[in-house]
Amino acid sequence: MSNLYLKENPTLKDIQEYVYKLKIERGFNTTDKVYESLLLAEEVGELIKAVRKNLKDAFVDITANPKAEDVKEEIADVLIFLLSIANMHNIDVEEAFRQKEEKNKTRVWKKN
Repeated sequence: MSNLYLKENPTLKDIQEYVYKLKIERGFNTTDKVYESLLLAEEVGELIKAVRKNLKDAFVDITANPKAEDVKEEIADVLIFLLSIANMHNIDVEEAFRQKEEKNKTRVWKKN
């Protein structure tokens, strides 16, 4: 049984710390960056597959569409691996996002 607890309305930092603790508690990889990146790629593939399977029901509410629930679960898996890789590089994801978004605000975006 897990002793992990993610507080109600967590910040991104809270979730990132939770991912580190769950990896430790479950005995998962916390140091091999290449292996973790391969696992992330695998999860992204599973997300793409779930999205593809959900295409025919794209406008159906998630509560009425079990295939959309698969997309939801795969998004969570991708987030877990993404945050794990950030942890291995000692990167605060919220800070990285904010810094990148400030750069993006100065860019000129071309629309196709």
